[in-house]
Amino acid sequence: MASDPTVSRLVDRLAADPARALKAIRASRADARERAWQLAGRHAPGADGELIPIDLDATIVTAHSDKQQAAPTWKKTFGFHPMTVFADHGHGGSGEPLALLLRPGNAGSNTAVDHIEATRLALAQLPRQRRRQVLIRADSGGGTHDFLAWLTRPGRWMSYSIGFTLTDDIQAAIGRLPKSAWTPAYDADGQVRPGAWVAELTGLLDLGSWPKGMRVIARKERPHPGAQLRFTDIDGHRFTCFVTNTRRGQLADLELRHRRRARCEDRIRAAKDTGLTNLPLHDFTQNQIWCEIVALACEVMSWMQMLALHDTDARRYEPKRLRLRLFAVAGRLVRGGRRLRLRLAARWPWADTLLTALARLQALPAPT
Repeated sequence: MASDPTVSRLVDRLAADPARALKAIRASRADARERAWQLAGRHAPGADGELIPIDLDATIVTAHSDKQQAAPTWKKTFGFHPMTVFADHGHGGSGEPLALLLRPGNAGSNTAVDHIEATRLALAQLPRQRRRQVLIRADSGGGTHDFLAWLTRPGRWMSYSIGFTLTDDIQAAIGRLPKSAWTPAYDADGQVRPGAWVAELTGLLDLGSWPKGMRVIARKERPHPGAQLRFTDIDGHRFTCFVTNTRRGQLADLELRHRRRARCEDRIRAAKDTGLTNLPLHDFTQNQIWCEIVALACEVMSWMQMLALHDTDARRYEPKRLRLRLFAVAGRLVRGGRRLRLRLAARWPWADTLLTALARLQALPAPT
């Protein structure tokens, strides 16, 4: 493992020409991703022909010193406000970062230019044959005219599911909906959730300034006991909205698909456990390089799980649990019979999982 001074000198050298360095690192990550997905076969995202969920979300990275372009954030902290993009591996897996776009702390949450740039970087990371097989998901920060217009530009053929602000017009449309228009919503397991309903508002709104084919879907639910009501709550119910261009499927299925965007928060937490909690360098370009290193570290762990831990509970482990159960296992290197053997503690509860992972990795074809 490289020492801190060695890493610092390497980052300094790369940051001397940041555009060239970032382009090279991102190209290498894309090549490695294509190879990893190829080796993973049916366990790779999109291998079953379904859409690959691509989740966008911004997060706060605090700074405890005056770093370049660090600024007060909307959460009244000080630091940076990067835009992150992750590919979701679904319920049986974790996910992997496609882009970590570093931004100043005072960058907006609904800046269309940043959403477009982050999405462009993310799509460039995907294998070429999968770039139209995506579902772009974001919270209401992505529900802007410019971003949705960019997603639906002729020739793009991308599906989207984007959070939408609850405007006065939407509240008025909700008030005009008959009770029969609401159908039960689903919980995380796809079962009917008591006290939650979904309905479509598309025909009740003037959407002439929005992309053609955009549907507006609302969800209402009774707040949990003890929850604080909001100003936007209507008749004791909490409402949320999202927009999508998907034409098929039940409303409850589309709403559940959109709500699963919350798994992006798990991916952000994993990235912060892998170096994104704080940015260690002063210059903005240096910290851009650092974000690429963090993304690569997250990807290596995600690819390892996809290739070696599929069909096991460890496929969903986050970094802290991976370190505790697999990376920190006690072992001993033993030489004998002109061979080098790794002996693991037989009493380690997850020794079998680790041995299975090692056997699967050894069975992969050697890189050329």
